Amino acid sequence: MKRMGTIFGAKMNKVLDRAENPNETLDYSYQKQLELLQNVKRGLAELVTSKRRTQLEADRLQAESQKREQQARQALAAGNEDLAREALQRKQLIDGQLTGLSSQIADLEQQQQKLTDAEQRLQAKIEAFRSQKEVIKAQYTAASAQVKISEAATGISEEFADVGMAVQRAQDKTQQMQARAGALDELVDSGALTDYTSNQDDIDRRLQQVTDKSSVDLQLEQMKQQMGLPSPQEQPQLTEGEKTPQQ
Repeated sequence: MKRMGTIFGAKMNKVLDRAENPNETLDYSYQKQLELLQNVKRGLAELVTSKRRTQLEADRLQAESQKREQQARQALAAGNEDLAREALQRKQLIDGQLTGLSSQIADLEQQQQKLTDAEQRLQAKIEAFRSQKEVIKAQYTAASAQVKISEAATGISEEFADVGMAVQRAQDKTQQMQARAGALDELVDSGALTDYTSNQDDIDRRLQQVTDKSSVDLQLEQMKQQMGLPSPQEQPQLTEGEKTPQQ
């Protein structure tokens, strides 16, 4: 099972490697980084919103605390110490809540600063990756085009290999047809086959061959006379037993 898993993984890796397009992979990675940046910005906006709500609640409690203090002063001025004590107790509870909210606001501000710094660093990294991505894509496109041109020039690409095979088959068929046509012409000239497209029979063709041969012999005789060469008729006839002067 382990061996089968290894073989299956190797096969799948080869298929995926063949199907993978670096340009598409780089674009996808860049898109995922942009989505991550958007999530960080969204989280930063939610954090600022939460801090703002906490700050509004703190402002409300601060106003409530001041109100209770003012009520205590008014109760003391009226000679009602019990009412003044109650107002101060409520103020004390409000001040406790206000202290907790102030601590929360401070924590939110620290988180906001950290998230802002992270967002800026991520933004810079994404910009750098975008520039590098475009350079890599341009280099890959140029290399791919160079490979295709080289394959086309050397004839090892699939398309040009098919074209080369088609041309070779066409040449082979042409040579075969030429050889067949020559063989048929030779058979027709020898009389082994009858040419039904011609109005001449076998005797006419033979007579035509004799006429053509006589015409060639006549032209050859004329050429010998022009060049001053002796013709076969002008050469002396020797009887049996005679010797030439040279002999």
